[in-house]
Amino acid sequence: MNEINKNRLFIASCMALLVTAMTFAIRARLETVFGPEGVGLTLEQIGYAFTPAFWGFTLAMIIGGPLVDSLGIKKITWIAFIMHAIGIIWTIMARDMTSLFLATMFVGIGNGMVEAALNPMIASMYPKEKTKMLNRFHVWFPGGIVIGSLVGWLVMDVLGLDWQIMVAVLFIPLIIYGFMFFGQTFPVTERIQLGVSNSKMVTSLGKPLFIFMVICMFLTAASELGTTQRIESLLKESVAVPLLVLAFINGIMALGRAFAGQVVHKLKPAGMLLFSAIFTFIGLWLLTITSGGMTFAAAAVFAVGVTFFWPTMLGFVAEYLPQTGALGLSIMGGAGMLSVSVVLPIMGNLMDNASAGEALRTMSILPAILILAFAGLNVYMKKRETKTENN
Repeated sequence: MNEINKNRLFIASCMALLVTAMTFAIRARLETVFGPEGVGLTLEQIGYAFTPAFWGFTLAMIIGGPLVDSLGIKKITWIAFIMHAIGIIWTIMARDMTSLFLATMFVGIGNGMVEAALNPMIASMYPKEKTKMLNRFHVWFPGGIVIGSLVGWLVMDVLGLDWQIMVAVLFIPLIIYGFMFFGQTFPVTERIQLGVSNSKMVTSLGKPLFIFMVICMFLTAASELGTTQRIESLLKESVAVPLLVLAFINGIMALGRAFAGQVVHKLKPAGMLLFSAIFTFIGLWLLTITSGGMTFAAAAVFAVGVTFFWPTMLGFVAEYLPQTGALGLSIMGGAGMLSVSVVLPIMGNLMDNASAGEALRTMSILPAILILAFAGLNVYMKKRETKTENN
């Protein structure tokens, strides 16, 4: 058996996540292409057309999670590649709500398979640095959104080219990650390494701490991705180029995740999550009252808040609930994306019938709830650590 090339697998994983992230930014730009001033869909219809990106992601993760253990990481990774390829081609061919819906579904399934396979692979390759390396891996989510936002701006706004060319740029990182994964030896998942049985894994999924984290994942993901996915419509009245605000937010997130190791060491996962909830709430509230240049200041506060949400939620489960295995990580990611599929049409309806400010004010309720939840989690984890030390 060939030796596992951790470095190559990690870089290839980052390229796969880059494709995932770029689809989010490019989809945000497509909102104006297919919206009232373009193809003619309402913002609520676009919300529904975009939902498969999230429930398709959820479905892929929930199905892919247990299959990672049985089929292996390699097969799930190649399923992700095929789904991505179909989804990109179909998006280029999309002409109405139905075709956009179907294209988004394939992209969503591809994105979900990437997370289902590669989160547990990284946890398996770096067992002593899970939260740190998952944060480094997830640098490429905001990093990819920055790249995708700039691609959308350059291709459509600066060069004035067709939107199909913007979508076709996704083939570049797709081909790179396919080439890098080709012929490589993949590790087995950590649950297989530990010899944890299926029954023990399923039992672990019923632990109150895991259920609590799944519920919180609904709120953290909706706060982050619900807002950024509809940035074009939310900020079109307050700033000239909303996609540049999206790039700015995700630039801050990428920088923060790159240096997550030091933050994890100081705050620990539970402390990071409380910190994130506070800044996310303040940032969303500020976005409702700012315009022009000050929008970027409000966006910076929001970005600091959401930077650590997704990877730290996954890192927390990988670190403190390892017996939940790849399925546990998949349920977490799936819950997050499912929540976004719920809030997108709601936000669209609020913007169609009320205002963008009303949609942002409604979204700010979510991190307000999380502040209370994560304050309680901090108290619980400190008591748990004290109890462990005394024993």
